[in-house]
Amino acid sequence: MKATVYAGNKTFSVVEKEIEAPVAGDVRIKVAYCGVCGTDVHIYHGMMDKRVQIPQIIGHEMSGIIDAVGEGVSDFKVGDKITVRPLDNRGEVASDKGYSHIAKKLKFIGVDSPGAMQQYWNVPAFTLHKLKETTDLKLAALIEPLSVACHDVRRGGLKAGETAVVSGGGPIGLLVAMVAKSKGANVIISEVNELRVKMAEEMGFEVVNPIKTNLVEYVEKKTNGALADVVFEVAGVQASLDVVTEVAGIRGRIVLVAIYGEPKPVNLFKFFWKELTLIGARVYEKEDYEESIRLVTENKYPFETIITDTKPLDQIQELFESIDTNANGMKFLVDCQ
Repeated sequence: MKATVYAGNKTFSVVEKEIEAPVAGDVRIKVAYCGVCGTDVHIYHGMMDKRVQIPQIIGHEMSGIIDAVGEGVSDFKVGDKITVRPLDNRGEVASDKGYSHIAKKLKFIGVDSPGAMQQYWNVPAFTLHKLKETTDLKLAALIEPLSVACHDVRRGGLKAGETAVVSGGGPIGLLVAMVAKSKGANVIISEVNELRVKMAEEMGFEVVNPIKTNLVEYVEKKTNGALADVVFEVAGVQASLDVVTEVAGIRGRIVLVAIYGEPKPVNLFKFFWKELTLIGARVYEKEDYEESIRLVTENKYPFETIITDTKPLDQIQELFESIDTNANGMKFLVDCQ
């Protein structure tokens, strides 16, 4: 079978690898599609070489069909459509307080162990979520990042009728906006890239370019002075951090979606003055996957719109190079068969 290998120095290779029988408790998946995550791009840029064991097969946003089951696996069978929640929590201890998705010894499959950018992939059965027969496997490759969005929105406690501002209209930002919309919230997206602004507007969202329009004044006017109930900081830049405390209303909740590798300044006075709440959100839990699967299965929202390009497995190098040169790109998929 074909598998891709990250070899360091912005280099992927395609290799032939033996198809392995699943051990007890594992299943073998015939991988259909694998999405490229921002983490995968960081790996490609060498930013995670101290963590990733090179050479490594990466990838974790996937869909596929069970090809074989190991001894002791009873909840899944050959032919089942599935997706993987790529969290290995077998190192969980009591001090993790039951939050297995952020356990101290959590291993992220596809980063800390071999991932899905190969034709066949063996994983523990406890990571699987079953899909319906009618589920589109291409869209199902979006379930993992959509689950991130479901977790973000759930952490924010967003309710119907509330105003949500999503700062950043990239792939995760748009998925957060779609989940927020599914909750019945009034959603406003803040985005500076004009092509992304146009895409979000075509998807039916209200979008503000904060370079052209004062975001705080815009939201203040739309809400009769109340401002946002929940703000999702997805952009990951200082300008976004500066505005989230301004655009949040009294007792507003700010959900930090973007990952910051170093400390950043934030206006703590606003937390005092308006009794704001800052909420961390990391990956997802079982219920987030279940909601994500439901949303993809119902397919009421324009998920396919965010798929920029799909390339076959043996063009993995070209795919990552195209991501680097396409500032307007959204979600890229690998066709693993």
